[in-house]
Parts: sequence; structure tokens; C-alpha cells
Amino acid sequence: MTDIPATQASDTGAGKFPPSHPFDDDKLREECGVFGVVGVGEAANFTALGLHALQHRGQEAGGIVAYDQAEGFTSARRFGYVRDNFTSASLMETLPGTIAIGHVRYSTTGSKGATQIRDVQPFFGEFSMGGAAIAHNGNITNAAALRRELIERGSIFQSSSDSECIVHLMARSLQRDIPERMKDALRRVEGAFSVVAMTRTKLIGVRDPLGVRPLVLGKVGDGWALSSETCALDIIGAEFVREVEPGEMVVVTAGGVQSYRPFEPKKPRFCIFEHVYFSRPDSILGGRSVYETRRQIGVELAREAPVDADLVCPVPDSGTPAAIGFSQESGIPYAMGIVRNQYMGRTFIEPTEQIRNMGVRLKLNVNRALIAGKRVILVDDSVVRGTTSRKIKEMILDAGAKEVHFRIASPPTSWPCFYGVDTPERDKLLASHMTEDEMCAHLGVDSLRFISLNGLYRAVGEEKGRDPAAPQYCDACFSGEYPVEPADMLERGFQIKTAAE
Repeated sequence: MTDIPATQASDTGAGKFPPSHPFDDDKLREECGVFGVVGVGEAANFTALGLHALQHRGQEAGGIVAYDQAEGFTSARRFGYVRDNFTSASLMETLPGTIAIGHVRYSTTGSKGATQIRDVQPFFGEFSMGGAAIAHNGNITNAAALRRELIERGSIFQSSSDSECIVHLMARSLQRDIPERMKDALRRVEGAFSVVAMTRTKLIGVRDPLGVRPLVLGKVGDGWALSSETCALDIIGAEFVREVEPGEMVVVTAGGVQSYRPFEPKKPRFCIFEHVYFSRPDSILGGRSVYETRRQIGVELAREAPVDADLVCPVPDSGTPAAIGFSQESGIPYAMGIVRNQYMGRTFIEPTEQIRNMGVRLKLNVNRALIAGKRVILVDDSVVRGTTSRKIKEMILDAGAKEVHFRIASPPTSWPCFYGVDTPERDKLLASHMTEDEMCAHLGVDSLRFISLNGLYRAVGEEKGRDPAAPQYCDACFSGEYPVEPADMLERGFQIKTAAE
């Protein structure tokens, strides 16, 4: 975010997170979370609560911008968890006003792992008609080309984030108000974006034409809220009104909501992995309970890949609903064979090589009395590099399990995502160069099965499965079929899927 005039709060960070724990390295990273409110007292406090509910979408850093008629625009950006920063009364008192937006971040572009405070959103710009702040969830796939063009035309970037391109495009627009400038800017942008923005009086929400990333609208008292997920509406006592539709812009004031359609209409392609892993299980996506969808994934898995066993155990916490569904459909008892240490956060300090070598045991522990002598089905949400799966298998066998069978609640992840999810390079994805049988042998388990792509589609409510001619969701991480050409990555030599694949 660019510097704001002297009325703003301090934007210094209390310090960065240490490197993430080895367990976290084998999961796809959530993208970001955005939230905003208008027409409520102490809007920044509402925003902090909303960001707390969205913390699973980004744990690296967070920021809030608020506006008050007397104080003007104020902001605070911090590294770390919302609970460690935005619960301070002294800090929140510096963010007065009845309108505010916020952002929680995990870096998907820019300096991954070396984020500077200037990269932390929301970003702010002072325009001729007044200031505006913007928070972005997603990824701009033509950001490199836009950045080069803008710099050549005199723009001076303050961050390494792709999202800052939107602010500079708005600055170059000739339109007379902020919403119209935002329309201009976003028509130049390719990729995935759910944007929450604010002016002195307006809260603005926009989704890209494919609706890849989520965004919902809620009513809170006499005011309104925008959020990445419905769970954040619940925490502030807001009523869920509806989703912001793909390709829609909503402009919200204390008086109501206006809807615009600034883009050419396209067939929506919502990210199917939001159902599998990213969103919280207590959220609603596309009118469907995320929990129920994940439970149904387990049901489909049990039908597609049955196995004789004594226990169905989730890899906590993301594998739990699917494990429940697998147990219910198969009739095999559900059990908490692995217990998660809820207090092992990303800030854990690993001072010695001996502790580092403990690896996943710092975060997960096997319930030995339950596991010993049993044939165990482990249900997890995904296999990325496979490193954590191997460690968990070893822990289960060390506890005396007779057999270990993995059942995975998503298809093999064999392609990187370029729409706001931090995935490894393709050659680091186990499924990119191994068959299911080869992965089974590599992991050293008795069996390994992934849900099929059609099975996943059935679980999210598509009874006939995936339509190969016109897929209903974005599933590029499984299929290699990218709905928006990843222009920046192609420029860097990335090879997209060929007809033979």
C-alpha cells in the first residue's frame, strides 16, 4: 500500500514470521482473504473480526484501511496473525470511521517468503476525486506485461505485488469517479480477481468474469459487508444476502447496493479446489455447504475405491469431513487416529537440527492405543509433493498399524495454479511425473486412490460429472486446462497442456 497522508496510523510491522514449518510445505497455500463494511460504527473492528474468520486464507500478514470524516484515511499493516495485531485497543483506536476494508495475505506473487511491509494490502491511491483503497484476492496473469507498460509510461511502483497494477491503471483512467476508473482498470486485467475497495463513502466489490475466486454480500444492521466467505459474515452477526456474481461490480453505500456488469459475459468457472480445501467447512459456496460437499467427496471415494480395513482416520483437519463421509458410506468405523496439536502455529521456533528432524510430529501425533494392530484408511485432502504423506505413513506404522491405505479427497494435483494459489513448480508436483501406482510405491503404502475428476464433480452437485466440452469449474490444477491463458508464465517458458496429454 502506498503511503497515506500524515493522518494515517503507523504502518510498521512488528516483525516477520519465521520460515514455515515443514508440515506446511506440502500443502497448497490458500490465496488471500478480503473483507469490508460500510454504514456501521467502528467499522475497523468489524473488519478485524471478519479477517480473523478468514485467517485460514492467509497467515503471513494483514492490513486494514478505514475512513473517518474528521481523521481522513487511516491504515495499519502488520506481519502475523490478526489476533496478535488487530486486537490491540490502542491500534484500533487509530482506525476510526464507518467504512473500512481489510486483507489477509499469503504471497502468491512478488517476493514469496521475503515479503516487505509495502507488499501488504490494502493498497491506497490518492486520485483527483479523492482517495481509494483496494484489496485483491486472486492473481493477475498478465501483470508482468502491465507493469512494464505502466513503468514505461511513468508509473512508480511501491510494491512487488501484481495487485498494485490495478491502482496505477485506475490513476491513468480518464473517468470521472472511482467506480468507473475501477471498471476501466479491471477490463485491462487478465486472470482471477475478487476485489473489495473503498472510497470515502462507497464500498465496492468486483468479481472477474469467470468468478474464479469467491465474494459474498451481507447485511449487518443498517450497513453492509463484503467478504471472501460467508463464515466471516457469521462472526459479525451479518445476514448473508447473496454472492457477488461472476463479472459483477456492486457499489454499496449506507443507502443500498447498485449492481453493474462491466465485462463481457462468460460461462463461470469457479475454483473447484475452494470446495475441496481452501474455504472453511462452515461456509456456503454456490448455495452449497462446504462441509456437506466434503462429506459427499468421502462418500464418492468410498464408492470408487473401497478397501477392507478396520478404521477410517482423517489427516486433520482438512481430511475430516471426507473421512466422515467415507466411514458412513463404507460402514467402517470413523476414528481420530491422528491428533493435531492446535497450539503449534507458524511462529514455532526450531532451534536445533534435532527438533527440525522431528518434522510433522511437532504438529500431528498418532493415537497409538487406537491404531495398533489395525488396518487403517487415512483420508487426506490432497497430495502435493508427497513428503508429508510419507511422514504420516511412517508415524502410523511406528504406532503398530497392520496396513496403511491412503484415500485422497481430490484428483491428483499435477498442474500449478496461476489464479491466486501458491503451488510448486510442475516438476515438484508428485502427480506430474508419477502414475497412481507409482505414487503408491513411492509413498510405501498398501494402497493409494484419488477421487476421480468426475467423482469430485458429482460431489459438488454435478450429477453427470464433468462436461469435458465446457467444464463447469476451474479445475486446471487437476486437468491442465487453464480457462485464462497464463500469459506471464508462458512468457517465462511454461509449457501448457498439449493435445497428447
